[in-house]
Amino acid sequence: MAPTHVLRCCQRGLAWIPVIFIALVVCWSYYAYVVELCLITIPNTGEKIFYLVVFHLSFIMFVWSYWKTIFTRPANPSKEFCLPKTEKEQYEKEQRPETQQEILRRVASTLPLYTRTGAGAIRYCDRCQLIKPDRCHHCSACDMCVLKMDHHCPWVNNCVGFSNYKFFILFLTYSLIYCLFIAASVLQYFIKFWTLCRRKSAENCPKTDLPESQAKFHVLFLFFVAAMFCISILSLFTYHLWLVGKNRSTIEAFRAPVFRNGPDKNGFSLGFSKNIAQVFGDQKKYWLLPVFTSQGDGFSFPTRLVTDPEQHTECLQPVGLDKGVVDGCEEQPDPPSELQNSLLANDYHSEDHHKETEVLKSDESEAVTISIDSES
Repeated sequence: MAPTHVLRCCQRGLAWIPVIFIALVVCWSYYAYVVELCLITIPNTGEKIFYLVVFHLSFIMFVWSYWKTIFTRPANPSKEFCLPKTEKEQYEKEQRPETQQEILRRVASTLPLYTRTGAGAIRYCDRCQLIKPDRCHHCSACDMCVLKMDHHCPWVNNCVGFSNYKFFILFLTYSLIYCLFIAASVLQYFIKFWTLCRRKSAENCPKTDLPESQAKFHVLFLFFVAAMFCISILSLFTYHLWLVGKNRSTIEAFRAPVFRNGPDKNGFSLGFSKNIAQVFGDQKKYWLLPVFTSQGDGFSFPTRLVTDPEQHTECLQPVGLDKGVVDGCEEQPDPPSELQNSLLANDYHSEDHHKETEVLKSDESEAVTISIDSES
């Protein structure tokens, strides 16, 4: 027991190494940009102020979104998805998979579930001992089931899912802006420091306008680091924007979710604007702020599917006709309520009245024709 506990603590400690590395790089970039570039290297006061204001805005939003992505706990399924005590005991005692599935199917009949396993079975997590909601997956690194799990990111040491997916997108956005601004503003001084002056007169050489200090080394590495992170983040950022537009997670992009009528990679797609609102919310004024505004509860999600084979089909044929069950209905529908009976009765009365009116009209037309013939 003790060695396992110690090993797990060591794994948790090592998992923070990428986060610490990013934090150190960000702290160094702050010092290199603010002190070595703006305060020491740039001679123009107006340029200094402009660069410092834009830099701090992007820096604050980047750190804020990164912090929220790291320390927002992944959302877990609620207790209603756990098996009741009686069914849980039956499930654990039963050895046959068919009977176990019957138990799970009986419990899942009251839950908002639309997805299944590849074999069409109820998605159940033996580790967490609960029925998985739609788009929920078990994370082996976090050792828990995560609602709308996208992936486990080592750079934030956290699972990216329903509770922090918006924060993760904003983290990519502001980190890209942060790196792009640093690379663009540092580029001219990088060229001045490291491009050889071909002019013969030393007075016109741009190197004489810059102080001879260690700033040039910080500027060199700052540009290379910003450009390197910018390229790597850009590909990840565009990929996740594509996922948001399609309303898919990374797991669903690689393996299409399986519904009761088969796999469908676009099963949760509601259209571009509604897909964006699923992650960022309806109020656009909060889209760029790392505050939670995602729609839904994480347990159930709207789908583009119109029919569901396992749902109770509402058969509009009233009781008392020749067929008690409409063709195609797999299950006997529930008896209609009094309100439904009255509505159905009104529909059929109105239909009969319409038919009688047509008969009367046809009789009248025939009568008029006969009278005209007789007169002629």
